[in-house]
Amino acid sequence: MTVIRSLMPYRAGTALGTLPDIVETGEAYTAAGGYHGAGSPDRLLDHIADAGLRGRGGAAFPVAVKLRTVRDGGARPVVVANGEEGEPGSVKDRWLLRARPHLVLDGLDRAAEITGATRAYVYVSDPYAAARVRQAIAAWPPRTPTEVVETGHTYVAGEETAVVRRINGGPALPTAKPPRPYQRGVGDRPTLISNVETLARIALIATSPERRHEIAGSTLLTLSSSDGGALLSEAPYGTSLRTLATVQGTTRATGALMGGLFGGLIGPESLDLTLDGTELAAAGTALGCGAIRFLGPGSCPVATAADAVGHLRTESARQCGVCVSGTAAIADTLRQLTTGTAAPDAEERLLRWSSGLPGRGACGLLDAAAGAAGSLLRVFPALVRTHLGAVCTDCATAPPSGGHRLVVPVPPVMDHPAQQAQAFPEPGSERVSPSSPR
Repeated sequence: MTVIRSLMPYRAGTALGTLPDIVETGEAYTAAGGYHGAGSPDRLLDHIADAGLRGRGGAAFPVAVKLRTVRDGGARPVVVANGEEGEPGSVKDRWLLRARPHLVLDGLDRAAEITGATRAYVYVSDPYAAARVRQAIAAWPPRTPTEVVETGHTYVAGEETAVVRRINGGPALPTAKPPRPYQRGVGDRPTLISNVETLARIALIATSPERRHEIAGSTLLTLSSSDGGALLSEAPYGTSLRTLATVQGTTRATGALMGGLFGGLIGPESLDLTLDGTELAAAGTALGCGAIRFLGPGSCPVATAADAVGHLRTESARQCGVCVSGTAAIADTLRQLTTGTAAPDAEERLLRWSSGLPGRGACGLLDAAAGAAGSLLRVFPALVRTHLGAVCTDCATAPPSGGHRLVVPVPPVMDHPAQQAQAFPEPGSERVSPSSPR
Protein backbone atom coordinates (compact mmCIF):
# COMPACT_ATOMS: atom_id res chain seq x y z
CA MET A 1 0.00 0.00 0.00
CA THR A 2 1.12 3.54 -0.69
CA VAL A 3 1.00 5.95 2.25
CA ILE A 4 1.33 9.73 2.41
CA ARG A 5 4.19 11.30 4.33
CA SER A 6 5.01 14.94 3.67
CA LEU A 7 8.23 16.83 4.29
CA MET A 8 6.17 20.01 4.57
CA PRO A 9 3.36 21.09 6.91
CA TYR A 10 -0.06 19.75 5.99
CA ARG A 11 -1.92 22.98 5.30
CA ALA A 12 -3.85 24.95 2.75
CA GLY A 13 -1.49 26.25 0.09
CA THR A 14 0.32 22.95 -0.38
CA ALA A 15 -0.52 20.42 -3.06
CA LEU A 16 -1.23 17.73 -0.46
CA GLY A 17 -3.52 20.09 1.44
CA THR A 18 -4.72 19.42 4.97
CA LEU A 19 -6.45 16.04 4.66
CA PRO A 20 -4.93 14.22 1.69
CA ASP A 21 -6.79 10.96 2.22
CA ILE A 22 -10.19 12.69 2.16
CA VAL A 23 -11.89 13.80 -1.07
CA GLU A 24 -12.02 17.59 -1.00
CA THR A 25 -15.50 18.95 -1.74
CA GLY A 26 -16.18 22.15 -3.63
CA GLU A 27 -17.45 23.74 -0.42
CA ALA A 28 -14.28 22.83 1.48
CA TYR A 29 -12.11 24.06 -1.41
CA THR A 30 -13.83 27.45 -1.65
CA ALA A 31 -13.84 27.83 2.14
CA ALA A 32 -10.04 27.55 2.01
CA GLY A 33 -9.86 30.29 -0.65
CA GLY A 34 -10.14 28.24 -3.82
CA TYR A 35 -11.77 29.69 -6.95
CA HIS A 36 -10.92 33.18 -5.63
CA GLY A 37 -8.05 35.65 -5.69
CA ALA A 38 -5.29 36.51 -8.16
CA GLY A 39 -7.09 39.43 -9.84
CA SER A 40 -6.78 39.58 -13.61
CA PRO A 41 -5.40 36.74 -15.75
CA ASP A 42 -2.45 38.97 -16.70
CA ARG A 43 -1.69 39.56 -13.04
CA LEU A 44 -1.74 35.82 -12.35
CA LEU A 45 0.56 35.22 -15.31
CA ASP A 46 2.98 37.75 -13.84
CA HIS A 47 2.89 35.89 -10.51
CA ILE A 48 3.57 32.57 -12.26
CA ALA A 49 6.51 34.06 -14.15
CA ASP A 50 7.93 35.73 -11.04
CA ALA A 51 7.64 32.46 -9.08
CA GLY A 52 9.58 30.61 -11.78
CA LEU A 53 6.99 27.83 -11.89
CA ARG A 54 8.01 24.92 -14.12
CA GLY A 55 5.95 22.05 -15.45
CA ARG A 56 5.65 18.90 -13.36
CA GLY A 57 5.05 16.47 -16.22
CA GLY A 58 8.72 15.67 -16.76
CA ALA A 59 10.25 18.31 -19.02
CA ALA A 60 10.20 21.11 -16.38
CA PHE A 61 9.46 23.75 -19.03
CA PRO A 62 8.74 27.29 -17.74
CA VAL A 63 4.97 27.50 -17.34
CA ALA A 64 4.67 31.23 -18.05
CA VAL A 65 6.45 30.82 -21.38
CA LYS A 66 4.14 27.98 -22.37
CA LEU A 67 1.03 29.98 -21.41
CA ARG A 68 2.16 33.03 -23.37
CA THR A 69 3.04 30.95 -26.43
CA VAL A 70 -0.43 29.40 -26.57
CA ARG A 71 -2.13 32.71 -25.81
CA ASP A 72 -0.30 34.37 -28.71
CA GLY A 73 -0.89 31.49 -31.14
CA GLY A 74 -3.27 33.46 -33.36
CA ALA A 75 -6.48 31.50 -32.77
CA ARG A 76 -8.79 30.66 -29.89
CA PRO A 77 -6.87 27.95 -28.00
CA VAL A 78 -7.83 24.81 -26.12
CA VAL A 79 -6.46 23.79 -22.71
CA VAL A 80 -5.97 20.21 -21.53
CA ALA A 81 -5.25 18.83 -18.06
CA ASN A 82 -3.07 15.79 -18.75
CA GLY A 83 -3.73 13.23 -16.03
CA GLU A 84 -2.64 10.14 -17.97
CA GLU A 85 0.16 8.99 -15.71
CA GLY A 86 2.04 6.47 -17.84
CA GLU A 87 5.06 6.02 -15.58
CA PRO A 88 4.48 2.87 -13.51
CA GLY A 89 6.22 4.33 -10.46
CA SER A 90 4.18 7.56 -10.27
CA VAL A 91 0.84 8.18 -8.53
CA LYS A 92 0.72 11.92 -7.85
CA ASP A 93 -1.49 12.89 -10.80
CA ARG A 94 -4.12 10.23 -10.21
CA TRP A 95 -4.15 11.10 -6.52
CA LEU A 96 -4.71 14.80 -7.30
CA LEU A 97 -7.64 13.98 -9.58
CA ARG A 98 -9.12 11.59 -7.03
CA ALA A 99 -8.57 13.66 -3.89
CA ARG A 100 -8.43 17.30 -5.03
CA PRO A 101 -10.36 17.55 -8.32
CA HIS A 102 -11.44 21.13 -7.61
CA LEU A 103 -7.84 22.24 -7.23
CA VAL A 104 -7.01 20.85 -10.69
CA LEU A 105 -10.18 22.25 -12.28
CA ASP A 106 -9.50 25.66 -10.77
CA GLY A 107 -6.01 25.66 -12.26
CA LEU A 108 -7.36 24.51 -15.62
CA ASP A 109 -9.97 27.29 -15.60
CA ARG A 110 -7.31 29.88 -14.80
CA ALA A 111 -5.06 28.58 -17.57
CA ALA A 112 -8.03 28.95 -19.93
CA GLU A 113 -8.55 32.55 -18.82
CA ILE A 114 -4.86 33.39 -19.26
CA THR A 115 -4.69 31.91 -22.76
CA GLY A 116 -8.16 32.95 -23.88
CA ALA A 117 -9.23 29.34 -24.38
CA THR A 118 -12.90 28.61 -25.00
CA ARG A 119 -12.74 24.87 -24.38
CA ALA A 120 -11.07 22.67 -21.76
CA TYR A 121 -10.50 18.95 -21.34
CA VAL A 122 -9.41 16.67 -18.52
CA TYR A 123 -7.60 13.70 -20.06
CA VAL A 124 -7.32 10.64 -17.84
CA SER A 125 -7.16 6.85 -17.92
CA ASP A 126 -8.06 6.16 -14.29
CA PRO A 127 -11.85 5.50 -14.10
CA TYR A 128 -12.00 6.44 -10.41
CA ALA A 129 -10.30 9.78 -11.11
CA ALA A 130 -12.56 10.40 -14.10
CA ALA A 131 -15.63 9.85 -11.93
CA ARG A 132 -14.34 12.25 -9.26
CA VAL A 133 -13.67 14.97 -11.84
CA ARG A 134 -17.12 14.55 -13.42
CA GLN A 135 -18.72 14.82 -9.97
CA ALA A 136 -16.72 17.99 -9.28
CA ILE A 137 -17.72 19.54 -12.63
CA ALA A 138 -21.40 18.76 -11.98
CA ALA A 139 -21.27 20.21 -8.47
CA TRP A 140 -19.21 23.29 -9.35
CA PRO A 141 -19.30 23.95 -13.12
CA PRO A 142 -16.11 25.63 -14.40
CA ARG A 143 -16.36 28.97 -16.18
CA THR A 144 -14.80 27.35 -19.25
CA PRO A 145 -16.82 24.45 -20.74
CA THR A 146 -14.91 21.35 -19.64
CA GLU A 147 -15.13 17.75 -20.78
CA VAL A 148 -13.53 14.60 -19.38
CA VAL A 149 -11.91 12.37 -22.00
CA GLU A 150 -10.89 8.87 -20.96
CA THR A 151 -8.24 6.72 -22.59
CA GLY A 152 -6.54 3.39 -22.02
CA HIS A 153 -3.66 3.32 -19.56
CA THR A 154 -0.38 3.01 -21.48
CA TYR A 155 3.08 4.49 -21.24
CA VAL A 156 2.70 6.52 -24.44
CA ALA A 157 -0.92 7.68 -23.99
CA GLY A 158 0.18 10.76 -22.07
CA GLU A 159 2.62 11.94 -24.75
CA GLU A 160 1.34 15.32 -25.94
CA THR A 161 0.59 14.36 -29.55
CA ALA A 162 -1.10 11.15 -28.35
CA VAL A 163 -3.31 13.31 -26.11
CA VAL A 164 -4.33 15.47 -29.05
CA ARG A 165 -4.94 12.46 -31.27
CA ARG A 166 -7.21 10.81 -28.68
CA ILE A 167 -9.23 13.96 -27.94
CA ASN A 168 -9.65 14.44 -31.68
CA GLY A 169 -11.27 11.00 -31.83
CA GLY A 170 -8.31 8.82 -32.80
CA PRO A 171 -6.13 6.34 -30.91
CA ALA A 172 -3.90 7.53 -28.06
CA LEU A 173 -0.71 7.10 -30.08
CA PRO A 174 2.06 9.63 -30.76
CA THR A 175 2.34 11.38 -34.11
CA ALA A 176 5.27 12.92 -35.93
CA LYS A 177 6.34 16.44 -34.94
CA PRO A 178 6.05 19.24 -36.04
CA PRO A 179 3.45 20.55 -35.63
CA ARG A 180 3.43 20.48 -31.86
CA PRO A 181 0.17 20.94 -29.98
CA TYR A 182 0.92 24.56 -29.06
CA GLN A 183 1.00 25.24 -32.81
CA ARG A 184 -1.88 23.03 -33.94
CA GLY A 185 -3.56 20.60 -31.59
CA VAL A 186 -7.13 19.75 -30.61
CA GLY A 187 -9.43 20.73 -33.47
CA ASP A 188 -6.39 22.21 -35.23
CA ARG A 189 -6.31 24.99 -32.63
CA PRO A 190 -3.33 26.04 -30.47
CA THR A 191 -3.47 23.72 -27.48
CA LEU A 192 -1.99 23.97 -24.01
CA ILE A 193 -1.35 20.48 -22.60
CA SER A 194 -0.42 20.78 -18.96
CA ASN A 195 0.28 18.19 -16.29
CA VAL A 196 -2.36 18.18 -13.55
CA GLU A 197 0.14 19.03 -10.79
CA THR A 198 1.25 22.04 -12.81
CA LEU A 199 -2.36 23.22 -12.99
CA ALA A 200 -2.82 22.56 -9.27
CA ARG A 201 0.12 24.83 -8.52
CA ILE A 202 -1.31 27.54 -10.79
CA ALA A 203 -4.47 27.42 -8.67
CA LEU A 204 -2.45 27.55 -5.45
CA ILE A 205 -0.55 30.61 -6.68
CA ALA A 206 -3.85 32.25 -7.66
CA THR A 207 -5.24 31.67 -4.18
CA SER A 208 -2.06 32.61 -2.27
CA PRO A 209 0.09 34.82 -4.53
CA GLU A 210 2.12 36.02 -1.56
CA ARG A 211 3.43 32.45 -1.18
CA ARG A 212 4.07 31.90 -4.88
CA HIS A 213 7.79 31.18 -4.51
CA GLU A 214 7.15 28.52 -1.88
CA ILE A 215 4.41 26.96 -4.03
CA ALA A 216 6.63 26.89 -7.12
CA GLY A 217 9.56 25.69 -5.01
CA SER A 218 8.05 22.40 -3.88
CA THR A 219 6.92 19.31 -5.71
CA LEU A 220 5.01 16.07 -5.33
CA LEU A 221 7.07 12.88 -5.35
CA THR A 222 6.32 9.18 -5.58
CA LEU A 223 8.99 7.34 -3.60
CA SER A 224 9.30 3.57 -3.66
CA SER A 225 11.90 0.88 -3.16
CA SER A 226 12.78 -2.68 -4.03
CA ASP A 227 11.59 -3.62 -0.53
CA GLY A 228 8.04 -2.77 -1.52
CA GLY A 229 7.41 0.36 0.55
CA ALA A 230 5.92 3.30 -1.34
CA LEU A 231 4.78 6.76 -0.41
CA LEU A 232 3.43 9.96 -1.89
CA SER A 233 5.29 12.97 -0.54
CA GLU A 234 5.62 16.71 -1.01
CA ALA A 235 9.07 18.21 -0.58
CA PRO A 236 10.84 21.49 -1.25
CA TYR A 237 13.42 21.67 -4.00
CA GLY A 238 16.88 21.40 -2.48
CA THR A 239 16.00 18.31 -0.42
CA SER A 240 18.66 15.63 -0.83
CA LEU A 241 17.94 12.25 -2.36
CA ARG A 242 19.47 10.65 0.72
CA THR A 243 16.90 12.42 2.91
CA LEU A 244 14.12 11.19 0.67
CA ALA A 245 15.46 7.63 0.85
CA THR A 246 15.42 7.80 4.64
CA VAL A 247 11.87 9.17 4.69
CA GLN A 248 10.80 6.39 2.34
CA GLY A 249 12.45 3.79 4.56
CA THR A 250 15.53 2.78 2.56
CA THR A 251 18.18 3.72 5.11
CA ARG A 252 21.05 1.95 3.30
CA ALA A 253 20.26 2.95 -0.26
CA THR A 254 22.77 1.85 -2.89
CA GLY A 255 21.33 3.91 -5.74
CA ALA A 256 18.06 4.81 -7.41
CA LEU A 257 16.06 4.68 -10.61
CA MET A 258 15.24 8.32 -11.28
CA GLY A 259 12.41 10.19 -12.95
CA GLY A 260 10.12 7.22 -13.43
CA LEU A 261 11.86 5.36 -16.25
CA PHE A 262 13.40 8.41 -17.91
CA GLY A 263 16.11 9.57 -15.48
CA GLY A 264 18.10 6.35 -15.54
CA LEU A 265 20.08 4.80 -12.71
CA ILE A 266 22.31 6.58 -10.23
CA GLY A 267 24.79 5.09 -7.79
CA PRO A 268 25.33 5.59 -4.05
CA GLU A 269 27.70 8.51 -4.62
CA SER A 270 24.82 10.47 -6.21
CA LEU A 271 22.43 10.22 -3.28
CA ASP A 272 23.73 13.51 -1.89
CA LEU A 273 22.36 15.27 -4.96
CA THR A 274 19.35 17.46 -4.29
CA LEU A 275 16.03 18.11 -5.98
CA ASP A 276 17.54 20.65 -8.32
CA GLY A 277 17.13 20.34 -12.07
CA THR A 278 20.48 21.84 -12.95
CA GLU A 279 22.35 19.76 -10.40
CA LEU A 280 20.67 16.54 -11.48
CA ALA A 281 21.25 17.26 -15.19
CA ALA A 282 24.94 17.87 -14.53
CA ALA A 283 25.08 14.42 -12.92
CA GLY A 284 23.46 12.85 -15.98
CA THR A 285 20.03 12.25 -14.50
CA ALA A 286 16.67 13.99 -14.06
CA LEU A 287 13.74 14.25 -11.68
CA GLY A 288 11.25 13.79 -14.53
CA CYS A 289 7.75 13.13 -13.22
CA GLY A 290 9.00 13.00 -9.63
CA ALA A 291 9.05 9.20 -9.32
CA ILE A 292 12.13 7.80 -7.57
CA ARG A 293 12.73 4.11 -6.85
CA PHE A 294 15.51 3.51 -4.34
CA LEU A 295 17.72 0.44 -4.46
CA GLY A 296 18.51 -1.37 -1.23
CA PRO A 297 21.53 -3.56 -0.41
CA GLY A 298 19.86 -6.66 -1.89
CA SER A 299 18.76 -4.94 -5.10
CA CYS A 300 20.75 -5.50 -8.26
CA PRO A 301 20.83 -2.50 -10.62
CA VAL A 302 21.03 -4.90 -13.58
CA ALA A 303 17.68 -6.44 -12.62
CA THR A 304 16.20 -2.97 -12.07
CA ALA A 305 17.32 -1.87 -15.53
CA ALA A 306 15.89 -5.09 -16.96
CA ASP A 307 12.57 -4.39 -15.21
CA ALA A 308 12.47 -0.85 -16.62
CA VAL A 309 13.27 -1.80 -20.21
CA GLY A 310 11.04 -4.87 -20.02
CA HIS A 311 8.15 -2.60 -19.13
CA LEU A 312 8.97 -0.21 -21.96
CA ARG A 313 9.13 -3.11 -24.40
CA THR A 314 5.58 -4.18 -23.58
CA GLU A 315 4.35 -0.56 -23.70
CA SER A 316 5.74 0.30 -27.13
CA ALA A 317 3.12 1.78 -29.45
CA ARG A 318 4.62 -0.44 -32.17
CA GLN A 319 4.41 2.37 -34.70
CA CYS A 320 8.16 2.78 -35.21
CA GLY A 321 10.17 -0.23 -36.34
CA VAL A 322 13.31 1.08 -34.68
CA CYS A 323 11.47 1.29 -31.34
CA VAL A 324 10.08 -2.22 -31.58
CA SER A 325 13.45 -3.76 -32.50
CA GLY A 326 15.53 -1.46 -30.29
CA THR A 327 13.62 -1.93 -27.05
CA ALA A 328 13.39 -5.68 -27.67
CA ALA A 329 17.13 -5.97 -28.24
CA ILE A 330 17.98 -3.99 -25.10
CA ALA A 331 15.41 -5.87 -23.00
CA ASP A 332 16.62 -9.28 -24.17
CA THR A 333 20.26 -8.44 -23.51
CA LEU A 334 19.56 -7.11 -20.02
CA ARG A 335 17.48 -10.18 -19.20
CA GLN A 336 20.33 -12.41 -20.39
CA LEU A 337 22.69 -10.52 -18.08
CA THR A 338 20.44 -11.31 -15.13
CA THR A 339 20.63 -15.03 -15.90
CA GLY A 340 24.32 -15.15 -16.74
CA THR A 341 23.60 -16.16 -20.35
CA ALA A 342 24.57 -12.94 -22.12
CA ALA A 343 27.06 -13.09 -25.00
CA PRO A 344 30.59 -11.74 -24.39
CA ASP A 345 29.85 -8.65 -26.50
CA ALA A 346 26.72 -7.72 -24.50
CA GLU A 347 28.33 -4.66 -22.95
CA GLU A 348 29.54 -3.45 -26.33
CA ARG A 349 26.10 -3.85 -27.89
CA LEU A 350 24.34 -2.09 -25.04
CA LEU A 351 26.79 0.79 -25.31
CA ARG A 352 26.16 1.09 -29.05
CA TRP A 353 22.39 1.05 -28.62
CA SER A 354 22.42 3.52 -25.74
CA SER A 355 24.26 6.09 -27.84
CA GLY A 356 22.73 5.38 -31.25
CA LEU A 357 19.01 4.91 -30.58
CA PRO A 358 17.91 8.09 -28.74
CA GLY A 359 15.92 10.49 -30.89
CA ARG A 360 14.91 7.92 -33.49
CA GLY A 361 11.37 7.21 -32.30
CA ALA A 362 8.19 9.29 -32.49
CA CYS A 363 8.08 9.63 -28.69
CA GLY A 364 10.41 9.29 -25.72
CA LEU A 365 9.90 5.56 -25.07
CA LEU A 366 12.94 4.43 -27.04
CA ASP A 367 15.00 7.21 -25.45
CA ALA A 368 14.01 5.96 -21.99
CA ALA A 369 15.04 2.39 -22.85
CA ALA A 370 18.37 3.49 -24.27
CA GLY A 371 18.90 5.81 -21.30
CA ALA A 372 18.30 3.04 -18.77
CA ALA A 373 20.91 0.84 -20.47
CA GLY A 374 23.35 3.71 -20.84
CA SER A 375 23.08 4.74 -17.20
CA LEU A 376 23.64 1.14 -16.09
CA LEU A 377 26.86 0.97 -18.11
CA ARG A 378 28.00 4.40 -16.96
CA VAL A 379 27.29 4.00 -13.24
CA PHE A 380 27.79 0.27 -12.68
CA PRO A 381 30.29 -0.89 -15.36
CA ALA A 382 32.13 -3.36 -13.13
CA LEU A 383 28.86 -4.87 -11.98
CA VAL A 384 27.72 -5.41 -15.56
CA ARG A 385 30.93 -7.31 -16.31
CA THR A 386 30.42 -9.62 -13.34
CA HIS A 387 27.12 -10.68 -14.95
CA LEU A 388 28.86 -11.97 -18.06
CA GLY A 389 28.92 -15.74 -17.80
CA ALA A 390 27.93 -15.82 -14.11
CA VAL A 391 24.61 -15.95 -12.29
CA CYS A 392 23.94 -13.04 -9.94
CA THR A 393 22.48 -14.19 -6.62
CA ASP A 394 20.33 -11.06 -6.25
CA CYS A 395 19.02 -11.35 -9.82
CA ALA A 396 18.23 -15.02 -9.28
CA THR A 397 16.28 -14.14 -6.14
CA ALA A 398 14.30 -11.42 -7.93
CA PRO A 399 14.29 -12.18 -11.67
CA PRO A 400 13.08 -9.42 -14.04
CA SER A 401 9.33 -8.98 -13.81
CA GLY A 402 8.68 -7.08 -17.03
CA GLY A 403 8.11 -3.99 -14.91
CA HIS A 404 5.43 -5.32 -12.57
CA ARG A 405 7.59 -4.61 -9.52
CA LEU A 406 7.84 -0.96 -10.55
CA VAL A 407 4.08 -0.34 -10.31
CA VAL A 408 2.98 1.77 -7.33
CA PRO A 409 -0.69 1.81 -6.21
CA VAL A 410 -2.51 5.10 -5.66
CA PRO A 411 -2.99 5.96 -1.95
CA PRO A 412 -6.53 5.29 -0.68
CA VAL A 413 -8.86 8.29 -0.70
CA MET A 414 -12.09 8.32 1.32
CA ASP A 415 -15.23 10.42 1.07
CA HIS A 416 -16.80 9.71 4.45
CA PRO A 417 -17.90 13.02 6.03
CA ALA A 418 -17.19 11.66 9.50
CA GLN A 419 -13.51 11.58 8.65
CA GLN A 420 -13.41 15.30 7.87
CA ALA A 421 -12.97 16.24 11.54
CA GLN A 422 -9.97 14.02 12.19
CA ALA A 423 -6.80 15.76 13.23
CA PHE A 424 -3.86 15.35 10.90
CA PRO A 425 -0.50 14.05 12.14
CA GLU A 426 2.61 16.16 12.24
CA PRO A 427 4.80 16.42 9.10
CA GLY A 428 6.91 13.31 8.68
CA SER A 429 4.27 10.95 10.04
CA GLU A 430 2.16 8.54 8.02
CA ARG A 431 -1.34 9.15 6.88
CA VAL A 432 -3.06 5.79 6.49
CA SER A 433 -6.71 5.15 5.83
CA PRO A 434 -8.35 3.87 9.05
CA SER A 435 -9.96 1.15 6.95
CA SER A 436 -6.56 -0.06 5.78
CA PRO A 437 -4.14 -2.18 7.81
CA ARG A 438 -0.99 -0.50 9.02
